[in-house]
Amino acid sequence: MTMPFQPNDFQFIDPSQRVDNEQVRTSLTYWQDTWRRLKKNKMALSGLIGVFLIVLFAVFGPLFTPYGYEEQQTDFANTPLHVEVFEIADDLYVYLTPQYRLLVVEEDGTFLYRLDQTSLDFANKQFHFDYHGEDIMVDYTYKLYEDLADEGIDYSINFRGVEYKTPYDVTSNKTFVLGSDNVGRDILTRTMYGARISLTVAVIAAILVLLIGVTYGAVAGMAGGRVDELMMRFVDIIDSIPLLLYVILIMVLVENTGLNTIILTLGLVYWVGMARLVRGQVLSLKEQEYVLAARMLGVPQPLIIWRHLIPNAMGPILVAMTMMIPTAVFTESFLSFIGLGISAPQASLGTLANDALDAILTYPFQLFIPSITIAFMMLAFNFFGDGLRSALDPRLRKG
Repeated sequence: MTMPFQPNDFQFIDPSQRVDNEQVRTSLTYWQDTWRRLKKNKMALSGLIGVFLIVLFAVFGPLFTPYGYEEQQTDFANTPLHVEVFEIADDLYVYLTPQYRLLVVEEDGTFLYRLDQTSLDFANKQFHFDYHGEDIMVDYTYKLYEDLADEGIDYSINFRGVEYKTPYDVTSNKTFVLGSDNVGRDILTRTMYGARISLTVAVIAAILVLLIGVTYGAVAGMAGGRVDELMMRFVDIIDSIPLLLYVILIMVLVENTGLNTIILTLGLVYWVGMARLVRGQVLSLKEQEYVLAARMLGVPQPLIIWRHLIPNAMGPILVAMTMMIPTAVFTESFLSFIGLGISAPQASLGTLANDALDAILTYPFQLFIPSITIAFMMLAFNFFGDGLRSALDPRLRKG
């Protein structure tokens, strides 16, 4: 019988170089395993990066802008994101605003000062401005000529007998990167402060919800029976009252309305959802063996709640808090938009949107910028919260 293999067909190694066939994975804690699975979720990771960028934008952004949220420069009101600069003399550059104000600017478009208007000829559509005793005329009669209108020429600037029809350059707004509002306030700075206020309201409201909702729900779930029934019916009554009614009632009772009113309203409304969540978790966890063992040892119920039940329900609680933040951001913006939130001169994203609503056809960027900021904040927190929920769910664990 012929052997299929010969001894020379094999290469033997030293026993010290042998590798055990059983590969043992490094032991991970619950939170280490959660972070490992969270990193694999691209949407959740992008949401986390978005949240980090929002925090940087809102907290540290105003430190790098030269303006305050209430600082007004009325001469530069309603300036757009891009400006048409005309060179009408050596080292003399001007820009005509949409409100027919003539500004002297630098070569790169940085605003310097506004020229005084000397006369206005409505019949001939001509505007005259004074530049150190010399006349600068802005002529809008070109809108009456179809051939010039087809070429995109709306007006010309006349200075020292020379007519200028084509701008020297169309550049970005160097003075106000995202333009200015109707009283000359920097929209970028006010958007940063608005994002800061929205985050402040959302975070403080989330902390209030955590303290009230977790305590109330844990007590109701641990007590059970008739006590649990009465406590949950009280939650149903609070949940049935509309949010706007809460805001109006608090505004009547509290003299100084504003940021504190919004935080108090959100804290008093949104804790009911957290209470229901914690109650359900406690009802399932209190039947576990370690809770029974703690009872047999005589551990007081408050200690059982805070030492055993709440830590084991922390996963769903964190997810609920993360998902509540975008809801609070939207609610705060909505209340400020309808005039029940942050009041002037403070800048809220909802207030910015409300201020820009009247000029949406003329200056749409004033509305789009705070709206896009609100949408980005909500998407970032929702992506992160959804990924965190998947990472914390033990039923979704895979090797």
